[in-house]
Amino acid sequence: MTAASPSRPDARLDTLADLERLLADLEAGDAELRLGKRSRQVLSALVGMPQQAAVSSISDLAERLGVSPSTLSRLAQRLDFEGFAGLQAVFRRHVTERTHFYSDQVSRLLEGEQDDDALGRLTRLGRQESANLGDLVAGMDGEAFTRAARRLAEARRVRIHGRRQFASLASFMAYGLGMLRPDAAALDAAGHGIADALARLDDNDVLVVISAFPYTPSVLTSARVAARQGVPVIALTDAASSPLARAASERFAVPNQSLFFSNAMCAFMLLAEGLLSEAARLLGEDGLASLERRERMIDELGDAL
Repeated sequence: MTAASPSRPDARLDTLADLERLLADLEAGDAELRLGKRSRQVLSALVGMPQQAAVSSISDLAERLGVSPSTLSRLAQRLDFEGFAGLQAVFRRHVTERTHFYSDQVSRLLEGEQDDDALGRLTRLGRQESANLGDLVAGMDGEAFTRAARRLAEARRVRIHGRRQFASLASFMAYGLGMLRPDAAALDAAGHGIADALARLDDNDVLVVISAFPYTPSVLTSARVAARQGVPVIALTDAASSPLARAASERFAVPNQSLFFSNAMCAFMLLAEGLLSEAARLLGEDGLASLERRERMIDELGDAL
């Protein structure tokens, strides 16, 4: 595709301003691209609510707009995106640059606070998280899942990197994998800095990176630097269009839409537990021996723990 006027069907639509210009050209009849009236209305609605378009699931947006999810997918394809995630990435870039993700999430929560009582909201949150878990499993690439687990089991060193709320998940994965095999840890466990930690890795190792919109810049940079060094990267992120996914050899798009004021974590935790469990199975007797050594150490230390 060329970078000419976005009214042309072969032009890139990289920004919200590109979409706005396309809409203006469509309304004026100046665009070579043809969209039906309903498609134009849907696109106009999305452009008018970039925050919701950036953070909502395709099913939530379809319900809000009174269309089917397939309508949104077809619109994205008509605009020359591979799927709706590509169109949504335009809104995500806009929101990352111009708004505050966490406070906007809370604003969405407060907008609906009159809908039901506290238990009702908890029930709705549970349903949304259940949907995230179901979507994760239903959309999982089994071969990619097995390859990633095998890397966790067989790599010489495993380093795991997450920041902000994902620091806790990175710590959980490092702890769990460290129970099964040697030399598995958070990327900067020694506190010597990310540059030093990355410099120690090569193609015999693996780096697991975890981040979701709005993506933590240091995690993105670490993934890119590691990939350039030839280090295999496994990304746990929120979309196939995520900048983190583009740097990874194995990538997992984790559904995380919910009422929670930040990124929902349930599906991320399920994926982490699944990868660790599969790594334990692949390690077999070696993993079992590692766990038994740990248990003997706990018994010997007793109250000293």
